[in-house]
Order: sequence, then C-alpha cells, then structure tokens
Amino acid sequence: MRTSQRTAALALSALAMVAGTVSVATPAAAATTPSGACGSGYYQIDHHALGTVADIYLFYNGSSNCAVTWVRSPNGTRTYDLRVQIIRKSDMVESPDWGFYKFYAGPVKLSAKNTCISWGGQAEGIRWASDWDHCG
Repeated sequence: MRTSQRTAALALSALAMVAGTVSVATPAAAATTPSGACGSGYYQIDHHALGTVADIYLFYNGSSNCAVTWVRSPNGTRTYDLRVQIIRKSDMVESPDWGFYKFYAGPVKLSAKNTCISWGGQAEGIRWASDWDHCG
C-alpha cells in the first residue's frame, strides 16, 4: 500500500510541476502595431521594406532604440523566417532576435545615446542592414 501511495504522490508532484511550467510559459498578448511592440514612449525614426513580405521599423525614446521586423499581411497560420537586430558602434554590442514567427520579430532594444547604430533584419531570405547611422 505504501508503494502505491508513494507512486501516486510522485505522479501528482510531476503533474503539478508540468502544470506550473505550462502556466509560466504562456505568452503575453501580441502587439497589434510595430510601435505597440516597443511600448510607450518610443517614436518612429526610420523604416525599411523587405520586399513585399515585411518591414523593419526603428524607434527611439531619447536614449534607447527599439526595432521590429513586421509582417505586412500575416496569414495567421503560416510562420515566417524573420530577423531583427540593432548593433551599437561604440562597443559592438548586438541585440538580435530571429526565428519563425507569425507576425513579427522583436522587439529588440538597445541603449545607444551618444553613439551610432546599425539596424536591420530579414524576412523570408531578403536581408538588409543599415550603415552606421542615427548617431546621437
């Protein structure tokens, strides 16, 4: 009898751990606009089209940049190969995000006051990256 109680207790513990993991792993609600992905206080300073599939948006809030690669017409079930990144020139620190997403990659944020950045991304094999710009 003790063995079956111990087995049942272990099974319940394992189930509780899995349930806890599932609740922790639930994603937050997706943003509905590129600026919404970055959050309040950011304003758009640049934009670049990646063919007809997506656009890269660059935002700034006075001290930090934020970038998002945004799918133009998401299918809802299809995933897209997306990438977005910002690189800070002063120390070559990079803030990237890439993967297969339904709506957008990012947001990626990087403090870049008083230095230049390079920003860019990819959508379905179309890649683009800026020169060093938006210095300030």
